[in-house]
Parts: sequence; C-alpha cells; structure tokens
Amino acid sequence: MTRQTKITITSILFLLVAILDVYAVITQNKSLEIIFKPLLMTLLVIVYLVSVKKPNFWLVSALFFSFWGDVFLLDKVNYFVFGLGSFLIAHVLYVKMTSQLLKKQSANKILKAAIIFVALFAGVLFLIKDNLGEMLVPVIVYGIAISAFGTCALLNYQQEKSTINLWLLLGAILFIASDSLIALNNFYSPKRLFDIAIITLYIVSQYLIVKAMIAKNQ
Repeated sequence: MTRQTKITITSILFLLVAILDVYAVITQNKSLEIIFKPLLMTLLVIVYLVSVKKPNFWLVSALFFSFWGDVFLLDKVNYFVFGLGSFLIAHVLYVKMTSQLLKKQSANKILKAAIIFVALFAGVLFLIKDNLGEMLVPVIVYGIAISAFGTCALLNYQQEKSTINLWLLLGAILFIASDSLIALNNFYSPKRLFDIAIITLYIVSQYLIVKAMIAKNQ
C-alpha cells in the first residue's frame, strides 16, 4: 500500500468519524458519542503520522492530550476539571510548537498580536466570572494559554503570510472560539446550538492545525 493510499484511507475514515460524532451531538445520542469522540484524535494523529516522514513531537503530544480531553469531557459532571487540564496541556504544547516557527519578535509586535486574544478572553471572563466559583483560577490560567497560542499563530502569519500559516492561524482561532463557547455553555447560558458549534469548530480547528503542520513538513 502506497503512502498516498494510506493518507486517503485514513483521511476518509477521519471525515466519516467526524460526521458521525457531530451527528451524535445533534441527536444527543450519548452512546454514539462515546464511540466516535475518542476516535477523532486517534484517526487525526494517524493521518498526520502517515503523511510525514519526521513527525513533530509537540504536535503529536498535543493531539494525545486532546484525545484525553475528549474522553474526560464525555462526562462533564465528574471529569470536567480533568478535561480542562488535558486541553490546557495541549494548548501549552501548541504554544511550544508554534513559537518554534517564530523568529525573534519585538515586544511591541507581541503586544499588538496579543491584544485581540486577551480582549476576547477578558470579554468571556466578564460574562462568566460570577458563576465560576473555585474554577476562576483554572479558567484564567486556561485563558492565558489559549491567548498565547492565538498570539503565536498570528505572529507566525504576520512573519510569513502564506496559505499554510493562514491554516494554522485559522486553526488556532477556531479552537479558541470552540473553547469560548464551552465556557459560555457551562458557566453563562447553556444552549443546544452551542454544543453543535463547539464540536464542529473543534474538529475543523484540529484538522487545520494538522493540515498546516503536514504542509510545513513537506
């Protein structure tokens, strides 16, 4: 079996699992979700590994912790903190991965890139702060991590405005959007539409990040 055939087969399987998982969320079929949610990152990391000759350790590690985040968040009542912790580690790993793509940046450029993500996080935090209780500090730490990822991705795009870097930036932005909706859904105003948007944005964001890193490897 050629490498291209492996890439095609695993990509199709990932697409099918993604569709089925979104369908499970739409129909509120928890049994289907328990089956397909853990397969998302499993298949995406396989897509990545068969597509590149030299895997990026930070990306594979981030996908590994994203897998555990998905698993823990299948039971938000009992394991929400563990899910949050897993995705926090994933974002820190994405920050490490993206920062390695950057040349030396001035403090002024970093601040300008960071301000939009910090402002977004501050807006979400303002809405949910009264309902956070003991989760306030963990959520603030998480917000700093996702803001750092967005900042690094934006700096990377500003450094070289290529299609590949745009994929990475869009992946970071959609991931942050998905996380922001999780915060609003859990601590501000729960909505069924949020559940659907969260999983859709999450799948697309992770795919774009992986797609960008595959292209950079090639």
